[in-house]
Amino acid sequence: MVNAMKHIQWIVALGLLFFFCATRALADTPPNKDGWIPLFDGKTLDGWKAAENPDSFCVEDGAIVAHRQRAHLFYMGPVENHDFRDFELRADVKTTPGSNSGIFFHTKYQPTSPLQQGYEVQVNQTHTDPRRTGGLFDVKDVATSPAKDDVWFRLHVTVRSTRVVVRVDGKTVVDYTEPDDYKPPKSRPGRKIGHGTFALQAHDPKSKVYFKNIEVKPLGD
Repeated sequence: MVNAMKHIQWIVALGLLFFFCATRALADTPPNKDGWIPLFDGKTLDGWKAAENPDSFCVEDGAIVAHRQRAHLFYMGPVENHDFRDFELRADVKTTPGSNSGIFFHTKYQPTSPLQQGYEVQVNQTHTDPRRTGGLFDVKDVATSPAKDDVWFRLHVTVRSTRVVVRVDGKTVVDYTEPDDYKPPKSRPGRKIGHGTFALQAHDPKSKVYFKNIEVKPLGD
């Protein structure tokens, strides 16, 4: 009985050690030579947490797939303790025809939609919603999409202080500075530049959008 208890204790201790080492490895993920840090390992959703409908997100061929019921997938990993202020974010994105999605920044985890905190960078080439890829949803919208369905494009978001620059495949599509007297709408009282994490959106059952090579570069003072 004593030997069995010791054996169980060793298993528990080894399990805790493995968990600690894995967590430290993620937390200590070094930036590459240009300062970029991956937020997605290309294989699992480790470091990410889905709200509402977790089945709306999966990993397929090295990409996060947003599909099925409306939901949001939040980055909750160790990089910057998932709390970013000034940063650059880039991701490769691909939409299927008629799809809608978005990437939120300066947001925080919440169990239901719509998200009350943060801005949304729109992802939409041919959905019925006229707001197109690269726009700041309902703040600085884009009428003509700079990307195409079924083709990977690079989305690059830079936030410094209250200025937001969105580029698609290297071309600037939005350059917006939040006014000093800006007041968020009552429907989304937290839509204000400040700090927070990122979230990917699964918009509706007919939308299917892919995200890969998701990386961040925190910007110091």
